[in-house]
Amino acid sequence: MCWTLPNTLIGLVAALIGLAFGARMRWQRRELALVVRRWPWGTGGALTLGNVIVHTGEQLDTTCLTYAHRAGHGVEPPVSLADHERAHVYQYMLLGPLFLPLYLVCGGVSARNPFERSADRYAQSGRGWWPWAGHD
Repeated sequence: MCWTLPNTLIGLVAALIGLAFGARMRWQRRELALVVRRWPWGTGGALTLGNVIVHTGEQLDTTCLTYAHRAGHGVEPPVSLADHERAHVYQYMLLGPLFLPLYLVCGGVSARNPFERSADRYAQSGRGWWPWAGHD
């Protein structure tokens, strides 16, 4: 958690801004993150910044479509948003301040980004959160 503290601080600033506009937050041990719910801006979904997860909904433990499904790369069953975001928390904890630059270099928020594909894989199977891990 110390290694990703710079990212978490960005998330905490976002959380404090959201709180001023009605967002709510609480620590969720399973996610190893401070979860900010009812984020007042955006079209839906969630964003992880270190050990902070910001999302627009009431509950993080809801279903969402995978990036591949949304991009039309096939039909996949919905996955848990909480599981998907937990994979990003693990990625942040391993890469620390390197995560955001690597994430952006790898394609940002898109189906081609290996960080997003592996977070979806983890949400589907409970394993494989590391982008360059071997797949079954």
